[in-house]
Amino acid sequence: MTQPIPNQRHLFDIPDGVTYINCAYLSPLLNTVRDAGVDGIGRKVHPWKIVRRDFYAELDQARAGFAHLIGAAADDIAIIPASSYGAATAAANLDIARGQSVVLIEGEHGSNVRIWMVRARDAGARTVTVARPKDDDWTPAILDAIDGSTAVVAVPNLHWTDGSLINLVAVGERARAVGAALVVDGTQSIGAMPIDVTKVRPDFLVCSAYKWLLCPYTLGFLYAAPHRQSGQPLEQHGFNRAGVEAAEGATDYPEPFEPGARRYDMGERSNFVSLPMAIAALDQLRAWDPANVAATLKPLTEAAAEGGARLGLSAPSQGLRAPHMIGLRSAAKQLPPGIQQTLAQQGIYISHRGNALRISPHLYNSAADVDRLLAALKQIL
Repeated sequence: MTQPIPNQRHLFDIPDGVTYINCAYLSPLLNTVRDAGVDGIGRKVHPWKIVRRDFYAELDQARAGFAHLIGAAADDIAIIPASSYGAATAAANLDIARGQSVVLIEGEHGSNVRIWMVRARDAGARTVTVARPKDDDWTPAILDAIDGSTAVVAVPNLHWTDGSLINLVAVGERARAVGAALVVDGTQSIGAMPIDVTKVRPDFLVCSAYKWLLCPYTLGFLYAAPHRQSGQPLEQHGFNRAGVEAAEGATDYPEPFEPGARRYDMGERSNFVSLPMAIAALDQLRAWDPANVAATLKPLTEAAAEGGARLGLSAPSQGLRAPHMIGLRSAAKQLPPGIQQTLAQQGIYISHRGNALRISPHLYNSAADVDRLLAALKQIL
């Protein structure tokens, strides 16, 4: 059973007067995460104190922290700099033949689109882009697009502009039925709502960490299913090779990789600043539990939807939208130009994505923040 979490604003450095409902853009850092980063900078000030084992210990802590959030094992996780890097790794290790197709969705973030456009073009294949359904129910439309020609289905578990949901379990079942691979971008949800890779069964899952994982920028995670852990990494470097932890100063070039998905780790993965920050953030998310985070944020997005409706703005229907993020759209007229900047001048921060005002609270927000946003929108619209 989920438990609502009390307001956690005191764990962040958010000044009074700032209404930040924009976690889907950039999360603020927890104070503990900031402190871990400051300590990490200090380590490089005294590099003579850094020893070989320091390049490895925190890697597996970070792997385990992310793995716990998605129901995976630490061995299934690679450390990457961005979701685009993870998508490129997936694309390099999945077969796409001439005449086959890659299924995408309309308006998806480019990190899980551009590489598939290039990969399909180079293979003599094609992309099939599922148009946004009028009722925001993506899942049936995606299922209809998957057929015997499908090689890869590359989708998120919710649309990044408005939080409209996709049933990944159903999509995965359909993909496997036709022999297609499933690649998931979980950037906009992992940490804020539950996901279980043992149920979804993706071939690869990517996640940038600077949003709902509350981590620093230029860090992410790649899940590779066990049967996808013998592929080729994007980079050839020495630190993901078997035995190198104990081989400082070696001048040979061992071929075998470390076990699991570690072969896909980026170069210079042992970041003494960002990894301790990530560990602190992931530890806090584990303590909160994404299911509890979702249960706490859902009343805020529901209040935004209800208040938006009174202003003539629509949102994906209940049951078809994520608990932690919502997009408000105007069917009758265009949203005023510069609306995001106008709100920012009042200390209210959201995003304008596509044709939607994207509202994405976290545990530092309260009902008063949503009320303040709605009052400001009433004056603008």
